[in-house]
Amino acid sequence: MKLWKRRAEGGSPVQTAPGRFAEPWPAQPYGPEKRLCDALRESIPVIDAAVGKICRLVGGFTVACGDARAQRLLADFLRTVPVNAGQEGASAFLQGYLRQLLYYGTAVGEMVLSPDGGDIAALYNAPLEGLELREGATPLETVICRAGPDGGPAPYPELVFYTALDPEPGNRYGTPLLHGLPFTGGILARIYRAIGTNWDRVGNVRFAVTYQPPAGGTDRTPAKERAAQIAEEWSRAMRPGAPVSDFIAVGGVDIRVIGADNPIPDSEVPVRQMLEQIVAKLGVPPFLLGLSWSTTERMSAQQTDILTSELEDYRRTLEPALRRICAMWLRLHGYPPEAEIRWDNINLQDELDLAQARLTNAQAAQIEEALEGKGEGG
Repeated sequence: MKLWKRRAEGGSPVQTAPGRFAEPWPAQPYGPEKRLCDALRESIPVIDAAVGKICRLVGGFTVACGDARAQRLLADFLRTVPVNAGQEGASAFLQGYLRQLLYYGTAVGEMVLSPDGGDIAALYNAPLEGLELREGATPLETVICRAGPDGGPAPYPELVFYTALDPEPGNRYGTPLLHGLPFTGGILARIYRAIGTNWDRVGNVRFAVTYQPPAGGTDRTPAKERAAQIAEEWSRAMRPGAPVSDFIAVGGVDIRVIGADNPIPDSEVPVRQMLEQIVAKLGVPPFLLGLSWSTTERMSAQQTDILTSELEDYRRTLEPALRRICAMWLRLHGYPPEAEIRWDNINLQDELDLAQARLTNAQAAQIEEALEGKGEGG
């Protein structure tokens, strides 16, 4: 089934590719927020680590259709479909889509058709720089347009979709996961810069050499010349790579390390306070990020349960985009567009808990049957 006519030769089949559009429009609502999020990611590595953990822990999925043949072919498509440049499989697309959603609050994807319009040739994670979300005919409708005052809507809106993470009322752009962290992240970044500056000073020591002429005026050399001689000899003795040599001076010479009286302040407490705020916002247990904070086994189990709830919420947010991809592929191949997304269990502990629950239920049913049999026999 071909729903789109063949495109002109030489034209890019990707509607949301930045090269097709004008330069990024600086007045986009998400622009400052995006630059701020990028700065936080670059200065605080734990943010990238947490988002990467979330994307991997969301896990994989399978699809279920009413037609067995359609289900088999759709599963093969989701496993082998090209994604962006050099990737393969809907799971790779989903990870990029979720990463963009968490970092910037909004994610845009596109289904790229084959030249004859009869199949989905690839999935594409669209960069937000070249796009703008505008209001459609009603406030409930969102149109994905090219960036800039003269930008128009995508030629084939059926192939483009987007997801907003916890948008504010009346706002079409979502709220980034890092929203609310610029103040805390800025403090942490300043602490890190100060630590680097202090250790640069400690590793490359600066000296203060004070010369006091001998009492009684026995040194006939002017103080300025004597100070120049001392400075020259000191520089020669401390030159990097030079052999170890003695420094000999006449008169009272006092040598001190600049800043030695001011020890480097302990940064453990303020850094941990800032990291606690960041980790609380990201929703990832500290032990998954390599932060060895004291915790009990019961507390770790509770944190894991909370993380499971967070991951399930992200799955519900991603499902509409996955269903749209599956429905489009089924329509193009002449099948009913209904498909159910079945997510994998998040971890093996879930499998163990489910197995234990089934065992307990079976034992309870067996005991009930035995009691009912005794009652009837009596």
